[in-house]
Amino acid sequence: MVLPENMPMVSHTRIGLIERYREFMPVTEKTPIISLMEGSTPLIRADRLAGAISPNLTIYLKYEGLNPTGSFKDRGMTMAISKAVEEGSKAVMCASTGNTSASAAAYSARAGIDCIVLIPKGNIALGKLSQSMIHGAKVIQIEGNFDEALTMVRKVTDNYPVTLVNSLNPYRIEGQKSGAFEICDALGTAPDFHAIPVGNAGNITAYWKGYKEYFAHGKIKRLPKMIGFQAAGSAPIVHGHPIAQPETIATAIRIGNPASWKSAEAARDESGGLIDMVTDEEILEAYKMLASMEGVFCEPASAAPVAGVRKLASAGFFKEPATVVCVLTGHGLKDPDMAIKMASKPITVPANMDALMKVLGY
Repeated sequence: MVLPENMPMVSHTRIGLIERYREFMPVTEKTPIISLMEGSTPLIRADRLAGAISPNLTIYLKYEGLNPTGSFKDRGMTMAISKAVEEGSKAVMCASTGNTSASAAAYSARAGIDCIVLIPKGNIALGKLSQSMIHGAKVIQIEGNFDEALTMVRKVTDNYPVTLVNSLNPYRIEGQKSGAFEICDALGTAPDFHAIPVGNAGNITAYWKGYKEYFAHGKIKRLPKMIGFQAAGSAPIVHGHPIAQPETIATAIRIGNPASWKSAEAARDESGGLIDMVTDEEILEAYKMLASMEGVFCEPASAAPVAGVRKLASAGFFKEPATVVCVLTGHGLKDPDMAIKMASKPITVPANMDALMKVLGY
C-alpha cells in the first residue's frame, strides 16, 4: 500500500505521559510538550519468578526498559526538557552514570537545544555512552566518580544560563511519578509492596509522590510499602553516611551520596517500608533469573529489587500473601558486556549436519 504524500505520520494508539496524566502535571497550555511517546510500559506478571522466590507472593515487573531511550529516566526528562524550553533555556546539563545522560541527550535533540553531560571516566556502560554521543551531546569524562561530577554540574548550573536536569530538578520527579499512576491503573489498586533500586534516590521519591497523589484524589484506597535496595558496595543510606568510593557492578546505582537521600528516607518511613542492600552476587543471580525464567532482559541495577525481594523472602519477611511490584529501571542492552560475560558462550561447529547433530545430541 502506498500512503499519500501529505498523510501525517502520527500515532493514534499511544500518547506521551504528560498528555496521559496532564491533570497531575505542572504544565499549562503554553508548555511546549517535548515527548518521545514515553511511558505506558508493560506491567508483567512473573509467576515463574514468584514460584522460585516465595509461594506467598504475586510478583509484577514494571519493565521501564521499554521507554524510548531504554530507561525510566525518560519519564522525568520529558517534563524537565519541556519546562526548560518553556522557560527559554538553550542548554541543559547533567551528571550521569549513563541513563540520565542518554535520556537528556535524546530529549534535547528532540527539542533542538544543547546538552552537556559529565560522566565518571571508565564507570559507564558502553550502551549508555553510545546513546549520549549519537544524540549529539557534549560528553565530558571526569577522572572522578558520579558524586564529584554532580557537584561540578551544580556549580555550573548555579552560575551560568544552563538548566540542571538531574533529579534535583523538581520537574524530573513530577514526570517520574507517572510510573505509580500506571501501576495503579493496571492493577486497579496499589500493590502491597513496591520494590525499587536506589541510586541517586530520585525514583523512590517520585513513585511515593505518585502513590500519595493518586490516594489523595481517591484513585486508590491504600498506599504501598516502599522497599528500596542499594548495592552493598554503594549503600550510603543503609550505612547512614556517604560512601567516598562506591563500588558495584550495577553501575546505574554506583552512587555514594544520593541527591534525594532525605526524600528517600521519607518515602521509606512514611510508607512503613525499608531500604536495604544486596550484594553484587545477589544482583547477578536475580539478573539471570529474570532473563531465563521470565524472558525479561534488564540491566544489572534493575535486578536489585528482585534480589532484595528474594533476600527478604528467605528471611521470612513476607508472612502473609502479598502483591509486589518490582521496577526494572533499564533495558539489558544498556550493558551488553555484562550479559555476554554472564551468559554461556556460543558453540562453534563446522558447516555440516553431522557436526550439528553431534552437538544437539541427536
